[in-house]
Amino acid sequence: MQALISIILDSINEVLTTAVVIVAFSMLLYNLTRNLRNRVARNSAAVLACVTGVYICDVLVVLEPSVGTITNLLRIQWIGIAFLPSAMFHLSDALLETTGLPSRGRRRRVTRIMYLISAGFTLLAAFTDTLIIPTIDGTRFGNVRAGIAWPVYLAFFIVGIVSAFINVNRARQRCLTRDTRRRMGYLQIAMLTAPGGTFPFAVLLGFGGVNSVGTLLLVNASNLVIILMLLFLSYPLSFFGSRQPDRLVKTDLLRFMLRGPSTAVLALIVIIFTRPAAEIIGLPGQTFMPFAVVAVVLIWQWGIALGLPSLEKRLIYSGEDDSQLARLQDLSERLLTRNDLQQLLEVILRAMCDYLQVKSAFAIAFQEEGPELVAAIGPSQPDATWLRTEAENLRQASTTSTDQRPILREWHSYWISPQTSQRLVSEHGEPLPIGIIGIQARSASPDLNEDEMKAFIDLSHRAAETLDDMQLQDELYASLEGLLPQISITRARAAEVEYKPGRTRRLPPPEVDSSDREQFIEQVRAALRHYWGGPGLSGSKLLELQLVRQALPDNDENPSKALRAVLHKAIERQKPNGDRKLTAPEWTIYNILVERFIERHKVRDVAIRLALSEPDLYRKQRVAIEVIADTLLEMERDVSSPRLMIQP
Repeated sequence: MQALISIILDSINEVLTTAVVIVAFSMLLYNLTRNLRNRVARNSAAVLACVTGVYICDVLVVLEPSVGTITNLLRIQWIGIAFLPSAMFHLSDALLETTGLPSRGRRRRVTRIMYLISAGFTLLAAFTDTLIIPTIDGTRFGNVRAGIAWPVYLAFFIVGIVSAFINVNRARQRCLTRDTRRRMGYLQIAMLTAPGGTFPFAVLLGFGGVNSVGTLLLVNASNLVIILMLLFLSYPLSFFGSRQPDRLVKTDLLRFMLRGPSTAVLALIVIIFTRPAAEIIGLPGQTFMPFAVVAVVLIWQWGIALGLPSLEKRLIYSGEDDSQLARLQDLSERLLTRNDLQQLLEVILRAMCDYLQVKSAFAIAFQEEGPELVAAIGPSQPDATWLRTEAENLRQASTTSTDQRPILREWHSYWISPQTSQRLVSEHGEPLPIGIIGIQARSASPDLNEDEMKAFIDLSHRAAETLDDMQLQDELYASLEGLLPQISITRARAAEVEYKPGRTRRLPPPEVDSSDREQFIEQVRAALRHYWGGPGLSGSKLLELQLVRQALPDNDENPSKALRAVLHKAIERQKPNGDRKLTAPEWTIYNILVERFIERHKVRDVAIRLALSEPDLYRKQRVAIEVIADTLLEMERDVSSPRLMIQP
């Protein structure tokens, strides 16, 4: 019976040891891919790398390799053990700097000395028996005995961990808000996980030889605590350096933990325990195991999909936030992209062609710049130039319909039907025209029978709703495009007021974050798209630029007009010498800026004029906007003091 319990506990120990590796490595990848620019994230990744390396060696030893391999693994394991105190102290120094207390040189020098000492211990453990002496018993159970330098490492370990704990406590005391103080307290407690999980207790307590039940119970309990504390550690670390609101940080972390480490641990449990369980019920364990792993992973992912909304609502959202997020989610589900709406129009036009037995149909939307061909089916399609010349005739032909019965008129070789809005009305209460549906004429005058007219009415109403939605969503996207770049409150900005002010002297210069430049480019993009008016221009943070303020006297003290003048000046700086050429490569940037934003031509028309494909035009347009952003920054430096007057 005791032997059976030992086998079960040994299997559980194998699962828990591997689970520690999975969780630590998952957190390491999570930090590296999210906040690598943040010093706290980088240093915490170093701590997690030490923990991961130690436990990977433990897992490989469990696989019972050769005696030489076990000895090498026990020595390699000391890379993580030796460097952990230094990484912990380095992380505590980064936390203190985050709270406004950067090193004046002393902590930095101590950190470098500690890393050198760790490197020395690593060399001693790898190539000599001065620090540790690997031993292996008859059952290939690996262990280490203390060498003559062990007391030195023990003192180094204790001093490093205690110093790190004191630094984190100082950082916690510098927190001003309850939330940041609470998170720093969580971090202070959870940081004990790494040294507790990696410290070689076997050297002190002489673990080894026989795997007793008591020893296995103690090891399993400690591994379980380490897993829980690593998960606990990931929570406060996720907030450092993040530019997202707290809600998004929590949501992102919850989803990652459920879909990443949790799935891997479940698969591991199935792999280890399926074989004996399957053999008990008479199934071939090795053959049944892949099926069991796939089934458990699929069921787990299905359960996450079903339970995640409720879990997020219970753990993250509550009260007013829940209702607001429900509205935002509802909005995201209702909104379609312009391409989606165009595809829907094409489906409607195909249905018209099939039912009325014609080959071509098209849909035109009325825009401020003129009629735009938004969808077309068949070989016969109106040309963009033709539409511009016929713009006035089309608007005159778009009279309202009565009794919900569309009016069909002859227009060149088509029958056209005006489409009216269901939400916009004129001063007299009449629906405003929003577009035209045209089908290929099959006779000199419309000759639809009753059934065909009924089908055409139904499809025409669907087309009108789609055109109406397209116009509404264009307005919504235009507003969002102008407003979103002006919203700059982020998790990183909030962190600036969560800690006590630091030293006023010898502060390290702020790190240049590429996201600041990206925000500035977004503001420039919004201002260009709203060049002739809109929130992207009138509410832009570019109005705070010194060069815009200097342009106010020449623009009737109108901020929007001054910003437009500054943008025009920046655009003119991209103009090459000589006569303008639409297809010359050196004129591409200037032509795109003028055609798209000043003259407000459609993408399709500009692509034709500049002899570019639409994807190529979009790529070059992004480059042109970045060029304008860099030009504005250069112009701002020319008129301002050596440092920039605005932080985008």
